[in-house]
Amino acid sequence: MNYSLDLLRMMWPFNNYRMLRQTHPDSRSATRRWIMSLEEETGAVSSADESKVLPDFFDGTYEQVLDACQKEGRIACVILVSAEHDDVAEFKRSTLTHPGFVHMLSENKFVVWGGDIRDQDSWDAAQKLQVTTYPFVAFIALQPRRSHSPSSSPSTSTPVLTVLSRHQGPSVPESGPTTPQNLMQHLERQLLPRVNPFLTRLQSQLEEREKDRIIREQQDRAFQESAERDRARIQARIRAEQEEVERERLENEARSQEEQRMQLVREKQANLQALRVQYRRWMRRCIVPTEHRGANGIRLALKLPGNTRVVRTFSPSSTLTELYAFVDTQMLPLAFQPETDPEHISEGSEPDLQKLGNYIQLQAIDAVSWWGFKLVLPYPRREIKWTPSALLVEAGLKSGEQLVVELTDGSTNSQDLSDDEYESDDD
Repeated sequence: MNYSLDLLRMMWPFNNYRMLRQTHPDSRSATRRWIMSLEEETGAVSSADESKVLPDFFDGTYEQVLDACQKEGRIACVILVSAEHDDVAEFKRSTLTHPGFVHMLSENKFVVWGGDIRDQDSWDAAQKLQVTTYPFVAFIALQPRRSHSPSSSPSTSTPVLTVLSRHQGPSVPESGPTTPQNLMQHLERQLLPRVNPFLTRLQSQLEEREKDRIIREQQDRAFQESAERDRARIQARIRAEQEEVERERLENEARSQEEQRMQLVREKQANLQALRVQYRRWMRRCIVPTEHRGANGIRLALKLPGNTRVVRTFSPSSTLTELYAFVDTQMLPLAFQPETDPEHISEGSEPDLQKLGNYIQLQAIDAVSWWGFKLVLPYPRREIKWTPSALLVEAGLKSGEQLVVELTDGSTNSQDLSDDEYESDDD
């Protein structure tokens, strides 16, 4: 039996109903939440790539489902449930995940929509469809408007959205109204043979109208654009020739400038690297103090780039410059042996911490630029910034602290750290 939506809409004309009905801004989010909860409850998903699937639910409101049926000539499958009904859980598990039922809905391009009546949009749909129990399944599509006038023809009357069938109640036992077998049998033997002929004709008409509209738009656009394309083609050719000449000139100029710049950068980097190597070797010989052997020493564990760990004991009077110098010398290549380290470098630096600090401040924008690394306490994270003449104890360093060396080029070892990777005072 067909139930016209005109009756469900209290005999209002369709257009008037659309103007007066209430919309809810959160209806789409409510539909998404319901689909997500359905996937969690059944272990199935709305995807053909999975072995256990749900119908491909329409992500929109109930009114948008009806609009899709009108514009596309498709059949809507509306599914409404209530969490308060005991039959709903089995319906979700057995009917909504049944492969044959899901395949039939997909193969016939049903617009599937559902929700729980706890959500306002689903509650409104239940009222319009006059639902009395749950779970509830209804099939809706455009059908010829019924008319008692003998002069009217179904082929000329405006089609109206019609409730084709309603199914409500438990999905068990097998004779239940919402079992997948009964729904599939109803669709295959009754509903589809009855409505498909009309919908096929309607879809053909809609497609023809759309084709005609597109053709008219294309013809109008082609007529208006033809002259413009000719003018644009001539102007583009002239402009392209001019731009090509200018582009080649700019490219040659930029290429020459870039080559000169890169050459200067390479030379500067090479000189800087050579100078830094000399300074590292000089600091290893003249600045880095010998390891403290007393009981009052400050024992530090250093995590170097490349997951290398070094443990070093410093004197209580050691400075941050000596600590930074020690870390810097750890990055020297093995080819440079300590016995060949220079006592002096080209700038004439003497083995004096104060002079070294002054030199660093004069040669770089900041200390990090000169050293090329940072020292960081990982837990909680705190950077030990280099300060000339500052003692280790003044920087808040204690024996047993663990420091991470972070290169200023962005590489770091902090992501691989754990407490077990450091040596402690007990080792």
